[in-house]
Amino acid sequence: MSDGRAWEGNVKARLYERVRERGYDSLTAFAEARPTASLLALADELGEEDIAAVQVFSGLVSEAEQSRRVTRLVRGQLVRELSQRLPNGWPAVLDDANRLKVAVALARWSTYTPETHEERVKKIGDALLVTPPPPGWRPLGPDDELLRTLLSDEEV
Repeated sequence: MSDGRAWEGNVKARLYERVRERGYDSLTAFAEARPTASLLALADELGEEDIAAVQVFSGLVSEAEQSRRVTRLVRGQLVRELSQRLPNGWPAVLDDANRLKVAVALARWSTYTPETHEERVKKIGDALLVTPPPPGWRPLGPDDELLRTLLSDEEV
C-alpha cells in the first residue's frame, strides 16, 4: 500500500515504466494477466511504496476509453470484486451474512464504475440479488459467459 509517495513526480510515467519493466505494453495487458487480482494487489505489484490502486484504475479506464472497451473493463472489475469478497463463488444461500458479502462486492464494483456504465451496473446488481447465479459461480475473467450475458460488449 502506498505511503503517500504515489502522488509525487510523474505518476503516469512511473506507472507505465513499471508495466513495461514487467514485459507488458499496456496497463490493460498487465491487469488482464491477473484477472482476479484486486486493484490494490495490482498497485502493490507495480510499486508498493509509490503506486496507488486508484492510479491503476484511472489508467485502466483511460486505456479502455481509448480502445472502446469500457464494458469489458467493467466486467473485469466485477470479477476482481467477486474474487475478493466471494472467493468460494456465489453463495448457495443468501442468508444475512452472505447477502452482506454480496452487497459489499456489488457496492465496491459500483464504486469502480465509470459514469457511462453506472446505471447498467446498478440494474445488474439488483438483478443478481433477485435472480442469483448458480451456487459456486465464480467468474475468472471478463469473458465469463454469464457476465457477457449480463453486460454485453455494446458500448454506451
